[in-house]
Amino acid sequence: MTNKLLVAIVQSAPVPLAIDHGIKQVCALIEKAAARGADVIAFGETFLGGYPIWLDEAPGAALWDHPGSKALHGILMEQAITVGDSRLVPLQKLVDQTKACVSIGAHERVRSSLYNNQILFRPNSEPLNHRKLVPTHGERLIWNRGDGSTLNVHQAQWGTVGNLICWEHWMPLARAAMHNLGEDVHVSAWPTVRETYAIASRHYAFEGGCHVLAAGTLLHRDDLLDGLELAGGNAEALALFHEIPDQQLQFGGSMIIAPDGEILAEASDRDEILLAEIDLQAGLEAKAALDTDGHYSRADVFELNVNTSENLGVNWRD
Repeated sequence: MTNKLLVAIVQSAPVPLAIDHGIKQVCALIEKAAARGADVIAFGETFLGGYPIWLDEAPGAALWDHPGSKALHGILMEQAITVGDSRLVPLQKLVDQTKACVSIGAHERVRSSLYNNQILFRPNSEPLNHRKLVPTHGERLIWNRGDGSTLNVHQAQWGTVGNLICWEHWMPLARAAMHNLGEDVHVSAWPTVRETYAIASRHYAFEGGCHVLAAGTLLHRDDLLDGLELAGGNAEALALFHEIPDQQLQFGGSMIIAPDGEILAEASDRDEILLAEIDLQAGLEAKAALDTDGHYSRADVFELNVNTSENLGVNWRD
């Protein structure tokens, strides 16, 4: 097992809504990061399909029966990935070839519900899903809640990698569960890594004694218009997008963080591949002072039970 890894965050603007075009873009970006030697490559929240920024920026988006919001939901349903989606085969092949682990956010459809899924692609293995446990505020208009069946990590040859999404980093018990799984590298996926989000990511690194890739994305209102056109267009959705200011909406701010909370590399608000070499030994040494899953856990006082069953709602039995 090697102690040194090169990790990367791909900070770029996604192709909103149009998943097929987004997958081609992602494959090209993975190739660029892998060509620079990256062993782990992270993308931000719902990079495939783009973050539903209209919930925050369009004044009427949350109104009951809003035609633009309904139209966009329909497009997301049509475009979203599904379990075993053949459109992801080129991405998996690329991961198999490069041997890099890739964490990327996506809109996923299960039956008639959408989920915010941070997918961990790993070489020569099935991808791991992590569906966001609690959609934040207005996101509940779009996404269903995930369950404990997708709280997981990947055991690579060099160590363990996992991910959480956005405000899950303020769920103390979710953090405790992930720390128990022994992450060496953690992907912290955000739309933009704002100041408070950077604090949460650095706190996670220190609390978990692991390296954190806080991955943000970029987005301009024009990207929404372009993506809508690529997805086939829709007059109601277009009208809603024109309620959004014609300006930059997501600002990157990605950073790679050491187990002591130090920022090893930090991106600006521009398109870039952020790289850093990390030393996994630093995570082991950090446990000497603080091991929140071990000598700092007080297992005789506190106990956490995690339900990892899949909650289907309807169970058909013979």
